[in-house]
Amino acid sequence: MPDWVYAVILGVIEGLTEFIPVSSTGMMLLAKHGMGLTDPFWNTFAVMIQLGAILAVVVLYFRKLWRAVITLPSDPASRRFALSVIVAFIPSIVLGLLLHDFIKGVLFDSPVVQCVSLIIGGVVLLLIDRKAPAPIHSEPDQLPLKTAFVIGLFQVLAMIPGVSRSGSTIVGGMLNRVEKRAAAEFTFFLAIPTMLGAFVLDAIESRDQLLAGDNLGLLAIGFVTAFLVAVVVIKLMLAIVTRRGFAPFGWLRIVIGVGGLIALRLA
Repeated sequence: MPDWVYAVILGVIEGLTEFIPVSSTGMMLLAKHGMGLTDPFWNTFAVMIQLGAILAVVVLYFRKLWRAVITLPSDPASRRFALSVIVAFIPSIVLGLLLHDFIKGVLFDSPVVQCVSLIIGGVVLLLIDRKAPAPIHSEPDQLPLKTAFVIGLFQVLAMIPGVSRSGSTIVGGMLNRVEKRAAAEFTFFLAIPTMLGAFVLDAIESRDQLLAGDNLGLLAIGFVTAFLVAVVVIKLMLAIVTRRGFAPFGWLRIVIGVGGLIALRLA
């Protein structure tokens, strides 16, 4: 297949999985492994098209985000919202910079780690969906700073590919008595600085690789595809979470993880 087809496929996978708790990184690695995409460019591609999915959050929540920005100097609630996202982001800044090379060089290239993490994460989601304490925080932009920081610590777990950034932060939120939908929405907001930071870091490290051949064109295809798919998925995810919780995503993780292990065994 031509490279642009791979770019579209990976863009669809990114848009489908970035915000649902099934691990976009794990899905990307398994997809690349299955399609035989061994060129290091595709690892960079997988990280950088996440910005397309993040743009979907900005577009869908533009009114809320823009209001927070323009009222930041005068509205204590806006300052609290911004500070909660910053506080939650801090653990990822520190450990992300310290462990970046290890994660990309060791964990990132292990399909077995991805599959096992998917299964474990699926079981955790099923348990949390049933056993989480009763929520007391129902607004994602009004979380206490302590709660936001704890959610940020849970996000660090997603540095193990397959764990799922959204899944770990949602679990952290629900364990700290954040309502399911609010936990999901705070995860969306936290994704903006987190994924933007990952994008900038990889762009700087891989700038020569990105300028080679048609790589920028492939990135543009993946970016646009991820954005369009993510717009639909975010709305769909919130509808599912509101009606059925996170159990469907837990079972989905388990099915994909078990299927991946079987496929790797038979390969």
